[in-house]
Amino acid sequence: MHRLLTMKRLSVIFLATFAMLLGGVFAYRTLVVAPGDRCMAGGGWWDPDEQICARPLSIAEIEAITGRPVGQTRAEASDAKNRELIRIEDGLRAQKAARDAEADRQRAALENR
Repeated sequence: MHRLLTMKRLSVIFLATFAMLLGGVFAYRTLVVAPGDRCMAGGGWWDPDEQICARPLSIAEIEAITGRPVGQTRAEASDAKNRELIRIEDGLRAQKAARDAEADRQRAALENR
């Protein structure tokens, strides 16, 4: 009588299944868990949804975000920005006055014809 599942075949099937499951565990660990561990060990922030390792940045150290150089306080930066806005407003006021004066001159020239 021939049996389909002999002890030798069962042991081979068991060992092959075990080897595949063990390989799957190692692959999962290597591809999913290990990058997060490496990221956090290096001082980064691991985002498991996007699988991105982000490096924490101090906003005060980044001139491109705050617009002010390192060492300048918020009050100093605000004062500088306010002075710049006042200069811009003064320039616009002077342009408007010059435009109005030119319009008045042209009106007077048209009326005197």
